[in-house]
Amino acid sequence: MDIVLAVILLAETLNQISHRAVGSPLVMDHRSICRKTRRLIGKQAEICRKEPEIVHEVIKGAKLGTGECQFQFKERRWNCSTADKFFGRILNQDRGRGNDWWRNLQDIRETAFVYAVTSAGVTFAVTQSCSMGELLQCGCDYQMKGESPDGSWEWGGCGDDIDFGYTKSREFMDAQTRHRSDIRTLLTLHNNEAGRLAVKNFMRTECKCHGLSGSCAVKTCWKKMPIFREVGVRLKERFNGAFQVMGSNNGKYLIPVGDTIKAPTAEDLVYTNESPNFCKRNRKTGSQGTKGRACNATSMGIGGCDLLCCGRGYKERQVVVEENCKCRFHWCCVVKCSKCTAVKTVHECL
Repeated sequence: MDIVLAVILLAETLNQISHRAVGSPLVMDHRSICRKTRRLIGKQAEICRKEPEIVHEVIKGAKLGTGECQFQFKERRWNCSTADKFFGRILNQDRGRGNDWWRNLQDIRETAFVYAVTSAGVTFAVTQSCSMGELLQCGCDYQMKGESPDGSWEWGGCGDDIDFGYTKSREFMDAQTRHRSDIRTLLTLHNNEAGRLAVKNFMRTECKCHGLSGSCAVKTCWKKMPIFREVGVRLKERFNGAFQVMGSNNGKYLIPVGDTIKAPTAEDLVYTNESPNFCKRNRKTGSQGTKGRACNATSMGIGGCDLLCCGRGYKERQVVVEENCKCRFHWCCVVKCSKCTAVKTVHECL
């Protein structure tokens, strides 16, 4: 099974188990993900065997990436749902070949985004665990030393060790494809790297002042990762401007389709096939369709009923919802609210 698919689906399974088993300890066994991926070789096998705590972070990163994918695509026809194996078929197309359905990978924009955001999530999770002292192999990054050019602040504090997170994500996510040379492999490696760079290339400088009575006599700064929501927004922008590519004659490079189109950069997402419209339920393509999806009747955008419902129309119904109301702050330090019911109008695609 493809490593990204195995990681994401296992993460989703663990998430569902954790919701069902409230109050029960959830043990994320690294051996599970290693069993989910066949033919483990090289770095993947080595990490599974020697660094199980890294695999835990891989799972956390996959869950982070999946959640961000669902947020970014919540108003689109394909909303990154992981239900009923449809999510897997966005990565892998079922063509009725028994257990070999995963061999027919769909190289579409959605696939590119899933690979990129998963790779970014793994990079983020591993790096964050380093800074929090949860991994023995790494910690804070203290490489930045000295003062700023104008002498107004100096490097210090606990910087995020992005190089370690980047390396472990690359070792694990790219391992099974790195020594192949087909176009599908080139796409996977490119989009994985684009996800990692969406974190690594956008590190921010965070500072703290030190001094008596809140003065800023001394100011220390360190490098921190971007907020992961910003990573998701950046990758969504890359999704919208993704490059359609084809393989070079020797199969070693990706070249854009169209003579007048510039070559994609390392931060761009790439794909080869056009996406289906995702209007109707289709297990083969991974489309759940949009029937029953909530839509915005007043919007002309992509989440509006006209576009989301694919021209089929929509129905309107009234629902009773329970909301917090009459909230008051009580010293100290509790906010207490009453429960109120309200009738709301919702619109759903036919």
